Amino acid sequence: MSILRKIRSIFHDDWCSECTSVMETRKKQLYMLPQLVGNYVSHSNASYYKKNLIKVNKKAEIPTGYYACGIYEYRCPKCNNKLVKLSIFLPVRDQEKVEEIIYFKNGEMNDFIREYR
Repeated sequence: MSILRKIRSIFHDDWCSECTSVMETRKKQLYMLPQLVGNYVSHSNASYYKKNLIKVNKKAEIPTGYYACGIYEYRCPKCNNKLVKLSIFLPVRDQEKVEEIIYFKNGEMNDFIREYR
C-alpha cells in the first residue's frame, strides 16, 4: 500500500485505516444528547454516550438548544475492520454546527448499536 494512500485515509472517515479501502456505512442513526448550549462537556468514554443518548428519528424531535449526535457504523469489506464515529453537533436552523467528532475503533459502542438495530 502506498504511503500517500495511507495518509489520505486519515482524512476520510470512510476509508479503512488498516488497508485504506473505502468502508461501507452499515448504520446511521440520530440521537439527542441531553446537554444544552453553553454547557457542552466533552466525553471520551463510550459508557457516557451509552447512558445518555436518546434515539430520535429526525432533527425536529430535538428541543431547541440541545445537542445532537449522529452515529455512523463503518465496516471495511476487504479486511473487516470496523469503526464507529460519533458526530456531536448543535442543530441550528438547517445547519449542523459540529462541536466534536469521536471515533471508537475497538468495539466500545458495538453493544449499543446492536441494541438499536
